[in-house]
Amino acid sequence: MNAYINTYELLCDAGDTKSLMEAVYNKESALVIDNSYIKDATAGLGKMEYEDIFTVMDAVTAKVLKESNLENFHNTLLILGSSVGGMQECEQIFYSEKSFKNIDPNRYSMNALSDYLMKKFNFYDTRALSTACTSSANALLLAKRLIEVEAYENILVMGVDGLCYSTVLGFYALSVLSDKKCTPFDKNRNGMNVAEAVGALLIQNVKQSDSIELKGVGASSDAYHMTNPDPEAGGAIASMENAIADAGLDIGEIDYVNAHGTATIANDRVESLAIEKLFGKNVYVSSTKAITGHTLGAAGAIEAIISCEVLKHAMIPPQTGLKELENQNINVPVQSIEMNIRNVISNSFAFGGNNTSIVFGV
Repeated sequence: MNAYINTYELLCDAGDTKSLMEAVYNKESALVIDNSYIKDATAGLGKMEYEDIFTVMDAVTAKVLKESNLENFHNTLLILGSSVGGMQECEQIFYSEKSFKNIDPNRYSMNALSDYLMKKFNFYDTRALSTACTSSANALLLAKRLIEVEAYENILVMGVDGLCYSTVLGFYALSVLSDKKCTPFDKNRNGMNVAEAVGALLIQNVKQSDSIELKGVGASSDAYHMTNPDPEAGGAIASMENAIADAGLDIGEIDYVNAHGTATIANDRVESLAIEKLFGKNVYVSSTKAITGHTLGAAGAIEAIISCEVLKHAMIPPQTGLKELENQNINVPVQSIEMNIRNVISNSFAFGGNNTSIVFGV
């Protein structure tokens, strides 16, 4: 049984799906320079305007339901990926009251978000995954497997992460946070931008006129280091190879790589090496995190939606912010390119060498 993406929606710093894609193709970064999270320092961040992450989830979920072929979610499994769960709300309570007393533990855990949506929209069942920056990519991987074995006909995959002091300060402590808007794959890049977003994709076993097929999923674990990727790119190569094989495709049938592309020194160097070894210059590559920032556990879902839009627009996204390409052996365009795009692969890489790649096609 094949898996098809039939409805999707997101909200991020650039707005909804339509406004995000306009920003991607026009190279209009939604990132801001902020001085409120780190004492005596600035950071490039991707920030939304909203009351709390639960209201954003409400809006995105309701819109997907409205635009879907479903009357309700009573026969739908929810799989939600997040790296921080309900941490944002709990942080706000703690910092304002200087106490843990009024923090509800049921709003903090990794499954707090999925439990909330379960009650609000009456899903058949829920699963919550937290594998850092591959969380919602792994939710997509699980969804495809469950559709294939006919365990479910409808699965809503969501990626959710709100901006938290813990994550911003954590990446700052690792010296990988940029004080400017990030520039993936640039020789002079100096780090990533933490961001927030909510994205949802309805995966079904029935093809519609405008469906995007979730063709292949692949994962690997190089377990090289707690935070750094394998410098020989073995894990990144394996996840892409596994996804392409699962899709039943040849390497030459991939037209575009939506790169993980965080703009950290280590990630971009290793990912570009993996792409060089696997594809050479025979595929276009860019990172849309130069527009959105790194939305952590939500990134897999957000960039899955971007990949679907790339296929529908038949246009390769340019690399925003690129001035001097570090690895000259990969093909990174600086302008949009119209072409017949058959298949897109999207990469998500996380701490501990947790790598996930997803192939989308028409």
